[in-house]
Amino acid sequence: MRNTYLAEAILLVGCAGTALAQPKYDLLLKGGHVIDPKNGISAVRDVAIANRRIAAVAADIPATDARRIVDVTNLYVTPGLVDIHEHVFAGTMGREYTGEFCVRPDGFTFRSGVTTVVDAGSSGWRNFEDFQDQMFKRSRTRILAMLNIVGSGMGGRQDVEQNTSDMDPVRTAEMAKKHKDVIVGIKIAHYAGPEWIAVERAVEAGKLANLPVMVDFATFRPERPFQDLVLKKLRPGDIYTHTYLGAVPMLDAQGHLLPYLFEARKRGVIFDVGHGGGSFLFRQAVPAMKQGFPPDSISTDLHVTSMNAGMKDMMNLVSKFLNMGMSVDDAVLRTTWNPAREIHREELGNLSVGAPADVAVLRVERGQFGFIDSANRRMRGTLKMVAELTIRDGRVAWDLNGISCQDWDAPPQRYRDR
Repeated sequence: MRNTYLAEAILLVGCAGTALAQPKYDLLLKGGHVIDPKNGISAVRDVAIANRRIAAVAADIPATDARRIVDVTNLYVTPGLVDIHEHVFAGTMGREYTGEFCVRPDGFTFRSGVTTVVDAGSSGWRNFEDFQDQMFKRSRTRILAMLNIVGSGMGGRQDVEQNTSDMDPVRTAEMAKKHKDVIVGIKIAHYAGPEWIAVERAVEAGKLANLPVMVDFATFRPERPFQDLVLKKLRPGDIYTHTYLGAVPMLDAQGHLLPYLFEARKRGVIFDVGHGGGSFLFRQAVPAMKQGFPPDSISTDLHVTSMNAGMKDMMNLVSKFLNMGMSVDDAVLRTTWNPAREIHREELGNLSVGAPADVAVLRVERGQFGFIDSANRRMRGTLKMVAELTIRDGRVAWDLNGISCQDWDAPPQRYRDR
């Protein structure tokens, strides 16, 4: 019996020694240009990940400290991108995904460096929990949501979003507070009537739930001028999406940016891209960029139509802004830390030690490229951003060129690939 106890003791000591010898990091991204706007970093740094969290960001972390090393020299290493305007709910059609315009996020996020999406108003208080059951726990992408002020959400039919009797601020706020871990805002979209009722009820719900409101102004009416929306109706921290939509009054007859836009930004209204299938024109965006009015956040408005038109994906959209003169650092700010703050999720969009290990590794290609807007007009450019590697929750979710993998004929290493 004593020999049995002794053998067990030796085994325990041996296991403890093995544990002590284990590297302290699961994954080390080595030699990349880290851009982390929250922490003011734009320099060559190594990024270490352990236990699905960012464990260290520093110069020259020893490779011997990591179980797995990925060489990211000459690439940009950023927080996982946060896209605050996507559509990933099929509607109340049961558990089977049969939506006509919405998409399953995992098929489109990681390949574009995106690790967090916000569904922008596809569901309302009546069907949000159907959405949650259908998609949230079935997706590797982190999904958050803005709740439509219309109880039935977008509903798949135009008349659903015009139903003012279904715009209930109290029920909307109650549902938002019930699921405050994943509901990050209130959305009003596509309302065509002459009244302010949709905006006012959305703002009321935002006040009750202490959440920002995102507005897709849709049909522009003289009875409710866009200037009044951003100067009077929206609160500081509320978001106007589709900033470069053709209907937005941006330029005077001489092509000068209208001063009210700067006034609205000064009072705290947020201007988001929300490219979509029909909401982005170069004739708006190019002069706005040249005259000092970039977006606060860059979002795709991803759905079946937009991804097959001029928008395509987040990398293509960011590339447009790079070719309009935006720096890589500013583009990263507007796709990571800015949108995370806009939805009050400051744990996201950064590489702080202890933050979730959501990371994008990006490359900027140089060549001759073409980019299309919502009017099928082309802008020629020489820069194109590509996602080389996306890490979600500490694990590789996308690897374009196999930089995280061993060569097939190399001696095997002991790690789990995914």
